[in-house]
Amino acid sequence: MLNQMIVNYTESGWEIITQRSHGLLAAQICAHWNKADQGRYWVETIVATAEHDDVYNEFENQDLITTQGGPLNFKMTEFKKDYATRLMQMAETKGAWIALLVSRHIQFVHGEDPKALTFITALKKREKLWMKILSVSPSEISSAYRLLEFCDAFSLLICKHAIQPEQRKMDISTGPDREIYTVWEKSEQVLVVDPWPFELENFKLSYESRTIAQLCFKDVSEFRKIFFDTPAVLQELIIKKAKSY
Repeated sequence: MLNQMIVNYTESGWEIITQRSHGLLAAQICAHWNKADQGRYWVETIVATAEHDDVYNEFENQDLITTQGGPLNFKMTEFKKDYATRLMQMAETKGAWIALLVSRHIQFVHGEDPKALTFITALKKREKLWMKILSVSPSEISSAYRLLEFCDAFSLLICKHAIQPEQRKMDISTGPDREIYTVWEKSEQVLVVDPWPFELENFKLSYESRTIAQLCFKDVSEFRKIFFDTPAVLQELIIKKAKSY
C-alpha cells in the first residue's frame, strides 16, 4: 500500500512528507478542477482523494526505518491484506462513493501483485453493491477514479521533486476525459499545466515537510522522537495556465 511517508535525500538530510500531507495536496489539486467537469458526489470525490491511502498513521507502527537505519520510503512497502482491509472498512463506513474510489485505487496500485489477487477479486464483487446503492455506472466510477489518480500522480511528482528542470515537459497522467496532461517548471515554485483542466487561471498549492539532518537511527523510537521534534516547513508553489504568464 502507498501508505508510507515520502522520503527525499537532500543536501540538508532526509526530507520527509507524510502520507496525509501528500493526500491533502492531492485534494487541493482536485478541489481546483473545472466546475463544469466536477461530476456527481463532488465533495465525496475530494474526500476520497485526500484519504485514498490513509490506512493508518505510519508513525503508530514499527515500519518506519530500514535495516540500515534510514527512514522507510513509500516505494519500499508492499501489499498487506490487514492494511487494505482496514482502509476499505474506513472508506465503506464513510460512504459508498468513497469505497468505490478507494477500491479502484487498490486495484490500480496492486493489480499485478499475486498477493492481492484474492482481495481484489472480492472488491470487484462488492463494487456491484456500492454502485447499486448510488445508481451509478462503471464508466462514471472509472472517470472519477481517473481524476483521483491524476491528482495523486501530480501530488507525488511535486512531493518527490520529480518535475524536470529547465522547462522540460513531462506527462502527469491521464485525466477523467482521457486527456494526457503535461507539466513543466516555468520558474522556481511555479509550474505550468497544459492543457488546462482547472477553474482558475492560476492558484496556490501547499504541503508540509520536515528535514532531518541525522541520516541513521538506532531504532524506530529514536526516529519517531526526532521527527516530531522537528518543526514542519510549509512548502508553497503556484500552478499556472500556459497562456496566463
